[in-house]
Amino acid sequence: MNGTFALDKNNAKLMGVCAGFANWTDVDPMLVRLCMILTSLFVAPVMILLYLIVGFVAPQSGERA
Repeated sequence: MNGTFALDKNNAKLMGVCAGFANWTDVDPMLVRLCMILTSLFVAPVMILLYLIVGFVAPQSGERA
């Protein structure tokens, strides 16, 4: 893992959560997005709530925590 988690607004589709997680874990962003979608099919309210919380709370790339 690369240091601390931060949103990636440059590669974002919505809020940059999946792109930031992909950068943090060195995983392909498309794979992270696919896993998010598949997980949301089973526990949609929880995943959507977590996504929104992280999107509003996590710092953006270049910001210090």
